[in-house]
Amino acid sequence: MISFVGAGPGADDLITVRGRDRLSRADLVIWASSLVPAALLDHAGATAEVVDSKSMTLEDVLALYAAHPEAAIVRLHSGDPSIYGAIQEQIDWCEANDRPYEIVPGVTSLAAAAATLGRELTIPRVAQSVVMTRLAGRTVASMPPGESVQAFAAVGATMAVFLSAARPAELQAALLDVGSAYAPDTPAAVVVRVSWPDEEVVRTTVGELADAIVATGATTTVLVIVGPALAAPAARSHLYSPAFAHRYRRRSLPGTTKGRPAGRRRR
Repeated sequence: MISFVGAGPGADDLITVRGRDRLSRADLVIWASSLVPAALLDHAGATAEVVDSKSMTLEDVLALYAAHPEAAIVRLHSGDPSIYGAIQEQIDWCEANDRPYEIVPGVTSLAAAAATLGRELTIPRVAQSVVMTRLAGRTVASMPPGESVQAFAAVGATMAVFLSAARPAELQAALLDVGSAYAPDTPAAVVVRVSWPDEEVVRTTVGELADAIVATGATTTVLVIVGPALAAPAARSHLYSPAFAHRYRRRSLPGTTKGRPAGRRRR
């Protein structure tokens, strides 16, 4: 079995229980030291073979899979493997070669960054959508038409920009391009190596974003989040409003008797 395991954002206790268990039983662990802290390997068994993939190609990794047909293999990916994890081509290989595989989800750096910032990313009447994207950069051929930062900026939702800190001026310009719903004073945050021991957080605005990124000195493991939800006061959510009914609660108004929740009462 090949297990594609999300290591989480960095902290060794933010890996899932399932991911930790797969590591503890692995015969072979393939990880990228440039993206995943070495502390995560403490969850691996003492006899596991550990291979660093930071300088490997896809073909190198697939060759390891082929050379260990009976092994319990963990391919350890940073964050959640479904987000910029490049796992689909590995899954395609598994299916073409009749190798059993599984995907173990991980905590994303976006979720960890929101926790660090102490913010909900979906504030009623402010932002109800979250966009995860990146600048095209050197891999412009991978970017589908219509998915540019400029295109998403026109929406004004909460935006998380990955893999783009090496081009801070370009990113700021794209966020403030013609038609953007963001303004120079729109809140922004630069989060470097979230949940790692040397985590750095810079709260700024879109108009000061490029300078804020440059000031960190970081070009990798950087997440940029922008949008009014980062600073807006919370509007009352319908979910817990007494005036809003749903499957488990009846609508109740001030001065009336509270409705009994729908469904069967636990005994």
